[in-house]
Amino acid sequence: MSESSPIGHGGRLTIDLSALRANWRHLSEVAECPETAAVIKADAYGSGIARAAPALWREGCRTFFVAHLSEGLAAREAVPEAAIYVLNGFPPGRAPDYRAANLRPVLGSREEIAEWAAANRAEGVTRPAALHVDTGMNRLGLSVPEGLALAGDPVIAEAGIDLLMSHLVSAEVEHDPLTDRQAAAFATLRAAYPGIRASLANSSGDFLPVCRADLARPGYALYGGNPRPGHDNPMRPVVRLEAGILQVREVAAGETAGYNARWVAPGPRRLATLSLGYADGFPRASTGRGEAVVGGVRCPFVGNVSMDLIILDVTEAPQDALVRGAPAILIGDGLDVDTVGRNAGTIGYEILTGLGRRYERVYRD
Repeated sequence: MSESSPIGHGGRLTIDLSALRANWRHLSEVAECPETAAVIKADAYGSGIARAAPALWREGCRTFFVAHLSEGLAAREAVPEAAIYVLNGFPPGRAPDYRAANLRPVLGSREEIAEWAAANRAEGVTRPAALHVDTGMNRLGLSVPEGLALAGDPVIAEAGIDLLMSHLVSAEVEHDPLTDRQAAAFATLRAAYPGIRASLANSSGDFLPVCRADLARPGYALYGGNPRPGHDNPMRPVVRLEAGILQVREVAAGETAGYNARWVAPGPRRLATLSLGYADGFPRASTGRGEAVVGGVRCPFVGNVSMDLIILDVTEAPQDALVRGAPAILIGDGLDVDTVGRNAGTIGYEILTGLGRRYERVYRD
């Protein structure tokens, strides 16, 4: 399906792989780390692991992070020679599956470390893994005292630990003292694990010198999200979402639109219906707050966002843009993923990772 062909029922999602690669290059330069990886969890933030990972590999990315085993298997198929870390550790008894696919678990508990070390001993091959130490998130990972206590323990070598990492809590918040505390704690940990590479910086952390280490691991910013809220977005947009207009109708003052008649026309209005809804990952919470661009004009959502349909007030849009099949832009043309997230009472991360599977997908490279 090409970008110039008519939009079929549902939306068209265009993914710009050249922008993805450019974003990785830019983040690599900003981070000033010896290596920059790529986080490709959640199907590469909705852009598709099968296409995004090889594009990044061609650009020079050699290390990737996913969240689950299933994602690791998809990534291994896409980039056979890459180093692939699985952020959420591994469930009990699943070490053979990780080893068969040459995946590297991120170990965050003594139990996980012991199980991986035992698998290494049983196979007679020390396969690598990362060690996750929690410096403030209180979500996954060893505590800092536990991490320091394990430094020098033979089990670290037995588990093949080749990367020490932690996760920033609020790197996108300027001058947050918690970030400085995390960076200080991580510096202490790095000193306790000489010779092992370290990784702290996420997308926002790439812009903070205090968070730099051996390996940067950006995620959201790769896909066009703004890593520096409050500043101009330095990233190129990667995702564009369009839906074709199904019908246009005129309504009189006092008429309602959508389920439960939540919207009432304040006067004569022109409405357009799009074949896209919350089943496609466009949040129902966008009701009354969302927008789409039609003929260069931002047009507000009216009525409830429903499962498969969205209604727009297109009264101000040019008449020649209101023909059946004409595009309405839901992400793009000034509506970036952060704006779309705010309009839905959420964040751009949720918008990207929730993009549905019914879209026509077009890749630009």
